[in-house]
Amino acid sequence: MNTNQPDQATADPSGSPGESVPDARRRRMILITVCIALMAVIASVSGLNVAQPDLAVAFGASQRTILWIINIYTLGLAALLLPLGAIGDRLGRKPMLLAGLTVFGVASAAAGLAPSAEVMLAARLFSGVGAAMIMPITLAVITSTFPAEERGRAIGVWTGVAGGGGVLGMFLSAALVDVASWRWLFVLPVALVVVALVLALRSVPDSRAASGHSFDTVGALTSVVAVVGLIFVLQEGPERGWTTPVTLLGLVVGVVAAIGFVVWELRRGETALLDVRLFGRRTLAGGSITLLVVFGVQAGIFVVLFPFLQAVLGLSGLVSTLALMPMAVLMMAASGLAPRLAARVGPRATMATGIFLAGAGSALMAVLVSVDGGYLSVLPGMLLMGIGMGLSMTPSTEAITSALPQEHQGVASALNDVTREFGTALGVALLGALLSSGYRDAIDSRLAGVPQGPADTAREGVANALDVANRTGPHAQTLIHAARESFVDGWQQAMWAGVAVMAALFLYVLARGPQSPTHTPANEPKPEPEPEPRPEPEPADTTTR
Repeated sequence: MNTNQPDQATADPSGSPGESVPDARRRRMILITVCIALMAVIASVSGLNVAQPDLAVAFGASQRTILWIINIYTLGLAALLLPLGAIGDRLGRKPMLLAGLTVFGVASAAAGLAPSAEVMLAARLFSGVGAAMIMPITLAVITSTFPAEERGRAIGVWTGVAGGGGVLGMFLSAALVDVASWRWLFVLPVALVVVALVLALRSVPDSRAASGHSFDTVGALTSVVAVVGLIFVLQEGPERGWTTPVTLLGLVVGVVAAIGFVVWELRRGETALLDVRLFGRRTLAGGSITLLVVFGVQAGIFVVLFPFLQAVLGLSGLVSTLALMPMAVLMMAASGLAPRLAARVGPRATMATGIFLAGAGSALMAVLVSVDGGYLSVLPGMLLMGIGMGLSMTPSTEAITSALPQEHQGVASALNDVTREFGTALGVALLGALLSSGYRDAIDSRLAGVPQGPADTAREGVANALDVANRTGPHAQTLIHAARESFVDGWQQAMWAGVAVMAALFLYVLARGPQSPTHTPANEPKPEPEPEPRPEPEPADTTTR
């Protein structure tokens, strides 16, 4: 048996006897399959953002209801990633992938046909459940199928789709809304699911963990409560207010459940859903913190970019998403390049280089942005950020998956995904709040002479200001100019905050980033720079034909 192979025996998907490793052609098909499945999930995270006005009209729904239609998908996805990743390890990764694609496809079709907001909410929730079954398995299939020398490149492709797929999904969604209607948004994920199902049945092998202990039900339940509570706070805090009773209650529930999860997992030790002791090792801690921050800053940048492109520059939703494509393309290309760079200079140097470039891109956007400069004033910073994020994401993901034993790759992949979701929610909440705060502080001094009513509306946001400007007569141009210039001031405040966060991450990775090559599987012998002992390995994966 090949000792570089991650699973004990990865069966040939066709079931032919005597062949334990899929050949190169079949491995390519496996990678294509899981990336198509991942693209369906990622596109559905951001796709509905471009159709908020259409949904409000179609269902006669409030803005809060529309936000729940969008956010309940992410909430269900994030909450169930760890438990369903662990169940996939036990029951088999291929059956879990097929079941998840089926649930996701049916729920997406139901959402596209939904006659009411209530049906849409239910359909989006079940879409999130299906996505939580799919997403960790896509990465676990890669780590349990590809030999060590190819795994880094395959993970690079996966992270490129995960990082840039959201922008591509938004572009396609905006195009569908422009040429058809919001209901056509769900044609894309359903079509991707059908293709992924056909390919998965033919090409994806099944692997599972041979576990000798009971499932960690308490750990699974407390993780769900913790994630729901904390994600709820990050999603609802900006809308409801950070000090409202429901927000504070969500925070208390989330924090208490998170503490309970850690305490319980420490008691379970090696039989835990997630062995939290592994976070004491720099590989897992460095990869998780880097991924959390990078995705947080990326999501926060998008929150700032979209209103700039639409409200300040006056671009349509479709053109605005097209304007983000250069950043997404470079991010995907850099994700593919990162494994080769990490093999030459090491994962820590690769991650640090990516973080430095992403921080420099944020600084460029803070310095160069202006109303008169238009799109070209932010493009250089966007390109630099795309390269930097691509370089940092792949070694971070590989650090996480290599830190856990191969029989727990579903959990490792789920941890990677939960970290991304938390980072996204945190970045949107914090950078969005800084943008809003900077905008309100800046616009007050620019509203001299504007009537009280329009001035109060303008303080709510740049889109509100531009909407009310048409009804302020001779003050219209003053109000428009004040709103756009104030938005740039808020933009700069948010960008400099991103620079500060990336600078802190850069120093952390230099000091505590992973030192050894991240492509070495966790259950294979390798030099260990850490003084602390590794947990005893559990029974190895077994694979069914």
